[in-house]
Amino acid sequence: MTNKNEIYDLIIIGAGPAGLTAGTYASRLGLRTLILDAKAPGGRAVEAPIIENFPGFPKGITGNELISRMKEQVSKFGAKTKSFEEVVNLDFGREFKTVTTRKAKYSSLALIIATGTQRKKLRVPGETKFLGRGVSYCPLCDAPFFKGLRVAIVGNAEEAVTDALFLADLAKEVLLITHEGELEIADLLKRKLLDKDNVNIVNGKVTAILGENVVKAVKIAEFKTMRERQEKVDGVFISLGGVPMTEIVRKAGIEVDERGCIKVNRWQKTNVNGVFAAGDCTCGGMQIVTSAGEGAMAAIKASMYIKKRKRKG
Repeated sequence: MTNKNEIYDLIIIGAGPAGLTAGTYASRLGLRTLILDAKAPGGRAVEAPIIENFPGFPKGITGNELISRMKEQVSKFGAKTKSFEEVVNLDFGREFKTVTTRKAKYSSLALIIATGTQRKKLRVPGETKFLGRGVSYCPLCDAPFFKGLRVAIVGNAEEAVTDALFLADLAKEVLLITHEGELEIADLLKRKLLDKDNVNIVNGKVTAILGENVVKAVKIAEFKTMRERQEKVDGVFISLGGVPMTEIVRKAGIEVDERGCIKVNRWQKTNVNGVFAAGDCTCGGMQIVTSAGEGAMAAIKASMYIKKRKRKG
């Protein structure tokens, strides 16, 4: 780690759609802005084979292309982006917010947290291999590609059932594989599920995802017998929930809810003065377009906060 402490107006942690949009707005408003990310920019958005619901792209756009355009735009206005710099500590002092990474230490008048979420993984053979080729973590994004086909949803909680109900209106047949145990949902939701003729509940654990160039089947171990069987499917949607990447900010004193989601008000403000949050780490819309909107709002309010601080200083 270098000893030099670089000072900025605003530091943004996370270079996904929320962080990049916040960086564009902040730098365009004249703020000296630094964006940090533990990996390459883009977050989970770069995994999307096609995005058809982002405004301005009626023919759709790949996640990689959309992020590339966002990166180009944020650079145009002068924001500095540093990739592969994992944040290891935050300190919210009276004068500056200090961000320590594995490489250096940075300070700023305000901070935006845009760390996103990490989807829970099955951790079975084939999951990574077929990502974007039949394996998806976002039914809302990818369901149209499986219209009239047979698909599997993996999960036993409300998120998985909601996804199954959504897919049932598009797919020929939906297998709801509970994976972590029997269904744990409210009775009303369960009745809605049972009313769907093309949804079949499978009480078992996914042990492998099979295929060649694309997904062809899933291997399931039934809970009662632990006997394995294969089911032919064209797609596998994993709905085990998400894990907000907010442990460091929680330790620094930012309030999170029982799911680990950062609590914000309508202006994206956290409980710490001068610290804002945007995107999936707040567990809001969980869409690229809503993340971008939250990032824009966070940057606008951060700019107002910073300019007020400078006037007083």
